[in-house]
Amino acid sequence: MTHEPRIALVTGANKGIGFEVTRQLARKGFHVFLGARDALAGKAAAGKLTDDGQVTFLEIDVSKPESVKRAAEEFARAVDHLDSLVNNAGILLEDDKEALKMTPEIFETTLRTNTLGPILVAEAFLPFLKKSKAPRIVNVSSGGGQLSDGADGWAPAYCISKTALNGVTAQVAAALPAFAVNSVCPGWVRTDMGGANATRSVGEGAAGIVWLAANAPQNETGKFWRDRKVIPW
Repeated sequence: MTHEPRIALVTGANKGIGFEVTRQLARKGFHVFLGARDALAGKAAAGKLTDDGQVTFLEIDVSKPESVKRAAEEFARAVDHLDSLVNNAGILLEDDKEALKMTPEIFETTLRTNTLGPILVAEAFLPFLKKSKAPRIVNVSSGGGQLSDGADGWAPAYCISKTALNGVTAQVAAALPAFAVNSVCPGWVRTDMGGANATRSVGEGAAGIVWLAANAPQNETGKFWRDRKVIPW
């Protein structure tokens, strides 16, 4: 059975890379669910994309299991399947500065959103993904999470959370052999998180994510990508 249009969910999509990924997927003909924890910001963001295609706001806080469950229930009332899940939601806390001075609260809060969140969302939306002919999960990671030359002392809790997210990607890819499950590094992007001095525009940062969500070969799975090329874990 052919589903038209393809359906995507992008978390953390009310601004930055997630917003641009939503825009690009909508322009490709996807019906995109724009996920955000802030309802006002999410609805406003979706409203800005009405000329780009079909975009529907979905309230979801990936760090809270009850919110993820409610989001899946709301999603089920609108559509019956999901083709591409983009786990983009992520946080970088201001006090995340030194590996041996981070508090348990900084570490746990960061991992809850950046690492546990994608697991919770994948679990909740798995029944919808299984109804797709070509299901895809894209985990937005970071070069800072690479074990090979990735660590330089910057934002240790954030970087560790992305190392762990890459581990999640490998495990989920093994558990779902019919899926395309991948991690992607968007590069250093000019967003609120990346800052004004970053070397890439949001469009450039989103491009590799959109490729994995929409156009990459379905048999490419369990890998870490940047600019459509596999990079070391």
